[in-house]
Amino acid sequence: MLVNVLYNLKHNIVVIEIIKQNIHNLTLPISILLVTSLLVQLYYILLINTRALKKRTSQIIDIKNTEPLSVIICAKNEEENLKQNLPLILNQQYPDFEVIVVNDGSTDDSANLLAEFKQNYSNFNYTTIDENEDFYHGKKLALTVGIKAAGNDIIILTDADCFPKSNKWILNIAGRFRNSKNLILGYGGYEIKKGFLNKLIQFDTLTIAMQYLSLAVLGFPYMGVGRNIAYRKSLFIKNKGFASHAYVLSGDDDLFVNEVSTKENTDIIIDKNSQTLSKPKETFLEWLNQKQRHLSTGKFYKTRDKIILSVENMSRLIFYLCIILLFILKSFSYYIIGIYLIRLISQLTVQKLFMKKFEMKKILIFSPIFDMLIPIFNLYLLFTSYLTQRNIKWK
Repeated sequence: MLVNVLYNLKHNIVVIEIIKQNIHNLTLPISILLVTSLLVQLYYILLINTRALKKRTSQIIDIKNTEPLSVIICAKNEEENLKQNLPLILNQQYPDFEVIVVNDGSTDDSANLLAEFKQNYSNFNYTTIDENEDFYHGKKLALTVGIKAAGNDIIILTDADCFPKSNKWILNIAGRFRNSKNLILGYGGYEIKKGFLNKLIQFDTLTIAMQYLSLAVLGFPYMGVGRNIAYRKSLFIKNKGFASHAYVLSGDDDLFVNEVSTKENTDIIIDKNSQTLSKPKETFLEWLNQKQRHLSTGKFYKTRDKIILSVENMSRLIFYLCIILLFILKSFSYYIIGIYLIRLISQLTVQKLFMKKFEMKKILIFSPIFDMLIPIFNLYLLFTSYLTQRNIKWK
């Protein structure tokens, strides 16, 4: 019996030594992968995501030489938001503009409210799409109706729950239509409120804006946000509107931009006076559904854009995964901490500059946590959207 015990003990020692050796063998490739992902991340953080900050956005606008334009808003059961936000748009400091609201099958009292605005503002008009239970349509139909009704070539789009941060919002965006630019990407943020979810939404909005605005400056525009985007009606007509992706209920903003934008025809604007704010989602489930609606259009992007976005997300996931694995393998040394801090400091520095530009507050301290969570959410939502292959209603 003693012999058996000694034999088993010797066998277990050998097994333990083999495991230790295998762990040691894993440490080196994981460390190499960690350093590689760090370099990729630093490239995105320091060389790509900073480009929007380097863009000279201040401009002198001659108000006497401005073009007339149209602001289009699609609204579905947005009575309260329209009541609050429409005056902020109708009273913009701009010499010649109209505001058109497309009342898309609303069942609240939006129709009466819009009729009152029509009586009080000469530059306001609206049209109604009747609700049809047998035929569901997305926001693209409402937008198409509004754009076709517009009497001017320059079109500015925003949402009913959005409001401009300045009475010079229209003026600033209109000033970007020069030097053959006919597609302008703006920044649309969310109101700052209390709570963890709001901070998560603020961070997610920030990181998305950093990326799409900076890539546009680099000559790789791939998306915009319907809360604050402008283009010429002639560009819309030339592209046959949303015809190529009409079967996708979402994507009226990013898929259109992905299709028509070029280095030559696209510009960005991030001045304070050009920004809009929206009401953020109030529950985690609502926010996830909103993100899934947006991410579900990513599979229709150009291959180039899908690669650029995938490399950033995957390298970030790999970076954190390698750190966790090295910690589990008990190979978590000072050089690993140093690598983590290099990325963290770079990330926080760039985000702080954007937060100042977008007037965000009290989310920097949460950035390290959110930075790990967002890629996981994105991967999960992308995976589920590919599996379900379903369209998601815009309202």
